[in-house]
Amino acid sequence: MAFEPPQRLVRALGESDLWLGQLPKTVQEAADHWELDVERVMAPGGRSSLVLLVRQPDGTAAALKIAPPSASPGPERAALAHWDGFGAVRLLGATDGALLLERLHPEVSLRSLPEAKALLEAAGTLRRLWIEPPADHDFETVAERTARQAEAMRASAGPAGLVSAALAARDELTALSPELLLLHGNFRQGKVLAADRTPWLSVGPEPIVGERAYDLARLVRDRVEDLIASAAGASVARRRVNRLADSLEVDADRLRGWTLFRAVESGTRAMAAGRRQEAELALEFAGWL
Repeated sequence: MAFEPPQRLVRALGESDLWLGQLPKTVQEAADHWELDVERVMAPGGRSSLVLLVRQPDGTAAALKIAPPSASPGPERAALAHWDGFGAVRLLGATDGALLLERLHPEVSLRSLPEAKALLEAAGTLRRLWIEPPADHDFETVAERTARQAEAMRASAGPAGLVSAALAARDELTALSPELLLLHGNFRQGKVLAADRTPWLSVGPEPIVGERAYDLARLVRDRVEDLIASAAGASVARRRVNRLADSLEVDADRLRGWTLFRAVESGTRAMAAGRRQEAELALEFAGWL
């Protein structure tokens, strides 16, 4: 099956990546396995996987997601199976590295809504996702993931004061975790798409087990470019922390701490990858907290 992978994916993985070279064969094998009719590749798509719009043998629309081993598709598969369509896209089938998913409306995310409405819908979606993990799960914990991230932050060239504050917040927050729930792990407005069986469903989890404040922290930073452009951006960001904490009954101080850590972690990681504008936005936002 001949096609051009989206340039965003190529840039993220590198043109010489062996997985990219095997993509046409991998897609063909998945299509043959489920007897799918491939319609088109979703572009621009994401940085870590390829998504194609397909139809099943009975004509039902679906989506086929192909991810490299480096993207760890196993935990996503397990989380989607556990949610079973409640708050998240429904898993229709899976093989090694390929997920067959219900078709959503990828062109319509919560970012298409006014901010207040988008945050309200996002909060409702998160409430459905936060459930007890399976008893025999092997999902990474918040403490484990952030410990690995903290090591990279210590070696980064990020602003020393912000990095130190973020690391101190992480140490305090992980010293005592108030709950161990299954979390999306990468939740933001762009990860919630319009659907048919319910208005909105989340996609693209990087599942993790821990406290709700960690999952909510990335949402606080949504539309950061608009906040930075506003003269009242700093005060709006701080009010957003309190408003989201109140609406989802999360401790505001813990949410503020995780928001700081995740913003600095994102900023230093973007800086290391050469994404300068993204790094500057995240770090300026972190400085407001």
